[in-house]
Amino acid sequence: MIVPTGTADVLLRTEGRAGFITLNRPRAINALTHTMVLAVDAALTAWEHDPAVTTVVIEGAGERGLCAGGDIRAIHDDARAGGSASEDFWRDEYRLNARIARYPKPYVALMDGIVMGGGVGVSAHGSVRVVTERSRIAMPETGIGFVPDVGGTHLLGRAPGELGTHLALTGGHVGAADAILTGLADHFVPSAELPALVEDLTRLPAEEAVARHTTTAPPGVLVEQREWIDACYPAETVETIVERLFDSGAPAAKETATALLAKSPTALKATLVTLRRSRALATLEEVLDLEFRVSCAALRTPDLVEGIRAQVVDKDRDPRWTPATLPEVTDGAVARFFTAPPGGDLGLAAARRAQEDRATRDRV
Repeated sequence: MIVPTGTADVLLRTEGRAGFITLNRPRAINALTHTMVLAVDAALTAWEHDPAVTTVVIEGAGERGLCAGGDIRAIHDDARAGGSASEDFWRDEYRLNARIARYPKPYVALMDGIVMGGGVGVSAHGSVRVVTERSRIAMPETGIGFVPDVGGTHLLGRAPGELGTHLALTGGHVGAADAILTGLADHFVPSAELPALVEDLTRLPAEEAVARHTTTAPPGVLVEQREWIDACYPAETVETIVERLFDSGAPAAKETATALLAKSPTALKATLVTLRRSRALATLEEVLDLEFRVSCAALRTPDLVEGIRAQVVDKDRDPRWTPATLPEVTDGAVARFFTAPPGGDLGLAAARRAQEDRATRDRV
């Protein structure tokens, strides 16, 4: 048994051959705080070189989901105050996302229930990603005046066709089959089987344990929508995407166009550019460096504070975006999202290259 490190909001235990990380804020759907990120990172450090731990498992406490994202109330308060706490949080959170993707042992994410934003970051970069019929996975940032982060544009940018663009702009959630289709997950396991899967993970290699419980997911919806999604989203601008959606003739496309017009115009345009740039980058570290710039810039825009206020604080669901329409968002306003933040760049890609250079020299 391992005593929780630093916070009761992250419970750690070892059982058999597995180390378990339980995000433990069920009333907040296990939303991540900075302290929780540091605790997860400390657990990965402790178990990386522990021969008794051959598999790491991350799960969420309660019945509602693995993780609803970052603690956006704290981000709202920090942005209003003009502080730097959110930037500090993202520095450590994005480093954790990169570490999960490179972790040398099987990292099994039980993506049951709600998995959004930062929850995607601590799960979908793992090597073994399990969804259930209860899974609802999304990067819903444009609805709060923000941009998909935690490596979300890396994941969505590599989804088939334009499915990732659709999910990034709309913030729509997907179930198990569509999560597997878009590359956000690997295996479907019925939720009733999760206790048995957890038991098997304590005594079997991860892939063998998961294979014992994997079955076919119920059908998703994106396959049927691929035709109009792939036709509308390759456009160069968000305005043209919306026009194509309205003109496509598909009722679902028209509903999507209307939904997009309710999102932050600035966030939509910044998201489209971020996603397209991330597709040209070779590594997750490079994408996280890019997203860090974008996130820090979003912190200094009025839409982030207003979006969180409308959706989470006051819950009136009536954000007043600045600017209010897509044509009012200038190219210069979008370009500012890609400048170095006041506290300096994240530097994950450079650190990764330096690590690889050291490893090469050590082998010579």
